[in-house]
Amino acid sequence: MIENCSLPEVKITASQDKILEGGNLTFVCEVEGSPTLTVRWQTEALHSHFFTKLQESRDSALELVLYLTNVSSKDNLHNLTCEAENQAGPGERMVQLDIEFPVRIIFLNNAVPQHHWCFPFAVDGNPEPNITWLYNGKKLNETRYIYTQPIVDSGDGSEKHGCLFLDKPTHVNNGNYTLIVENKLGRDEATALGFFMHNPFDNFEGVIPCPTNKSDMDVTENPESRMYLVYVAVGLGVFACKLLLIMVLVVYKCGHHSKFGIHRSSVLGKEDDLAVSLRFMNFGTSPPSSDEDSGLSSFVENPQYFCSIIKDKDMCVQHIKRQDIVLKWELGEGAFGKVYLAECANLSPDNDKMLVAIKTLKDANESTRQDFQREAELLTVLQHQHIVRFYGVCTDGEPLAMVFEYMRHGDLNRFLRAHGPDAHILDESKMPPLGELTLPQMLHIAAQIASGMVYLASLHFVHRDLATRNCLVGEGLVVKIGDFGMSRDIYSTDYYRVGGRTMLPIRWMPPESIMYRKFTTESDIWSFGVVLWEIFTYGKQPWYQLSNSEAIECITQGRELERPRTCPKEVYLLMQGCWQREPQQRMVMKDIHSRLLALVKNPPVYLDILG
Repeated sequence: MIENCSLPEVKITASQDKILEGGNLTFVCEVEGSPTLTVRWQTEALHSHFFTKLQESRDSALELVLYLTNVSSKDNLHNLTCEAENQAGPGERMVQLDIEFPVRIIFLNNAVPQHHWCFPFAVDGNPEPNITWLYNGKKLNETRYIYTQPIVDSGDGSEKHGCLFLDKPTHVNNGNYTLIVENKLGRDEATALGFFMHNPFDNFEGVIPCPTNKSDMDVTENPESRMYLVYVAVGLGVFACKLLLIMVLVVYKCGHHSKFGIHRSSVLGKEDDLAVSLRFMNFGTSPPSSDEDSGLSSFVENPQYFCSIIKDKDMCVQHIKRQDIVLKWELGEGAFGKVYLAECANLSPDNDKMLVAIKTLKDANESTRQDFQREAELLTVLQHQHIVRFYGVCTDGEPLAMVFEYMRHGDLNRFLRAHGPDAHILDESKMPPLGELTLPQMLHIAAQIASGMVYLASLHFVHRDLATRNCLVGEGLVVKIGDFGMSRDIYSTDYYRVGGRTMLPIRWMPPESIMYRKFTTESDIWSFGVVLWEIFTYGKQPWYQLSNSEAIECITQGRELERPRTCPKEVYLLMQGCWQREPQQRMVMKDIHSRLLALVKNPPVYLDILG
C-alpha cells in the first residue's frame, strides 16, 4: 500500500488569452500528486512551432512549459491538452487556442443545382467575419428567394462553410456574384458565375423592355397627347376588327379556308399528328406527317366559330406590353417553347400585379407567326369559367408570347395522385398536405370539367385530348380545361406513337377514333368517361396493367374499365353511359353535367366498396 497516494492535479496558466497570428504564446502546465508522476503536452496536431521545458516550482510541484512561436492560424480553436499520470491514475486539463487573423475566402464555386441553386463557399477568420454579396457589382439584397444559408463549422478549426441559396432562379438572375468577407483585421472577396437558363428574350434585363423608336421618343408626356394616342389606337383597333370580320365572312361565304383557321401543321407540336380541333394552348412549328382528317383540324369548317365572332364584334386580341411582364421562373417546356410563371401589371383594374403563365413561341417564322395570331383570336373568343383564361399576347419583340391565368396547383393528374392513398409513396406533392380527396370533392371536380365540355360542345368544338393531365387546378379546388402543351413531354407514356410521328392518347379514345381516326363531340364524351375513371382512381393510368397494343385490343373489342373501388354506382353508370360503342347511343354532355350537379348537391350516402 502506497502512503499519501493521490491522483494528479493539473492546472494550466497562459501568458495571454488571445494572440495575433505570428505571435508567441506560453502555457504552463502545473501538476501536483503523489507518488512520482509523468507529465506531457499533446502536440501531435499542432501546426505552430513549439518546444517544451520541464521545471520544478517553489512548492515542489512539477511544471511543464509549452512555448509556441510564430503561431499559425491553422491552430485557432485547437484544444491543447496537458496530461499527467501516476500509480493512482491519470489527470488532465485542456485549454483552447484563440488566435486572431484576417478573414480569407477558402473557396467560392460557381452556382450548382442542389435543392434549387447554390453558390458553395468556405471562409476562415478570427474574429468571425461579416458577409455581404454583390450582384453584377451592386449590393445584393437578400430575400426569401435569395439568401445565405446558415454558416456551419467545417470541423476543421475555425473554417466555416455556407451557401448563397437561390430559389428557382431564371435568366434574370444570370450574372456575377461577389462574396465579400470582412473582420477587424482584414477583408477578402471572390466572384463566381451564376448561369441558370438561357434568356428567352433577346434584350431582356430584369424586366421585359418595350422597344423604343423615334415615334416613341417624340411623344411628349401630357394628358392631351396621351388621349390622342388612345383615340388613334382604339380607332385602329376597331377598324382592324371590322376588316377582320369582313374578310372572315367573305372567305366563309366563298367556301374557302379562312386565314384564321388553325391548321395542325403549326398548331401542334412536331410529335403530334392528332389535328386536334381544340388544342388551344399548344401551338408549335412543325409540318404534319399526314393529311388525314385535315378537315377536323381547321376551325373555318365550324360555323359556330364565325357566329361567335359575329356576336362579339368588339372582341379583339389584347396586346400586353413587355414592360408590364416580369418573369419569375420556368414552369416547363414543350415542343412549342417554354412556359414561365410571371408577374404582369395592368391586366386587371382590381390588382396592380397578377401572377400569370407566359407561354413563349420559339423559332418563330412567318407561318408560325400567322398561326400564333389566329390562335390568339380564337382564344379571345373562347371564354368560360372552366376553361383556362387567356389574357392576351405580347408581340413587341422576340419571342412571341401568350399570357394565361396561372393555376397554382398544376395539372389535375398530379393533383389527384398527390391527394390519393398512395401520395406518401409517390411523394410528388409540393402542396400543403390536404389528405385524400372526399367523394363530394371528386364530384365537384368532375362537374367543373363537364361544365367546360358542355360549353365546347355547344360551339361544336372537339377537344380530342381530354384527360386529367390536360386540366389545371387553381385555388379553392377550381378546375379548368387547358394545358400549356407540356403534357406530351411529361406524360409521354400516355401517348402511343403511330407511323413515326403520330402520337395518340389511345387509352382515352373510343373504338371509332382508334380504328378510323374519327373525332367528334361523341368521342370527347367517351374521353370524359375515362376522365371520371381517373378522378375516382386518384390519377391512375387507364388500363395501367396493359401495354398499348393490349389496351387497343381491349377497347376495340368492347371491354370496359373496371369500376374503381371507391366509386359510387351512380357515377359508374355515368361512365358506362359515356362508353357506349355506338357514338349516337352515348349520353349527351349536357345531361352528364346535370347528373353530376345533382350528385354534388346530394352525394350518395354510402359507398358500395367492392370486395
